[in-house]
Amino acid sequence: MLGQFFSHILNFLLPAVAMALLVPTLARIVWWKSLAAAGWLRQVWWAVVINVAVLVLGLLVLGRDGAMWTYAGLVLASALAVWWTGLR
Repeated sequence: MLGQFFSHILNFLLPAVAMALLVPTLARIVWWKSLAAAGWLRQVWWAVVINVAVLVLGLLVLGRDGAMWTYAGLVLASALAVWWTGLR
């Protein structure tokens, strides 16, 4: 029972963490000069925090997990985190 609970939590948070790792990494490939001074770990941390908030908000507003609007919000939130912490 407890293992199932943790499995559900892990599967809920996995898209947020995956996007938080993927977007700052790919942004460094494209904007390597602009992001040289920004810390990668700092960008990932902020992206995780914002992405988890987007997932929870999507669950509360839409009433279910896994909606495409929520995943679109993850992409935008990750990009916003990279911009805010390194490109602005």
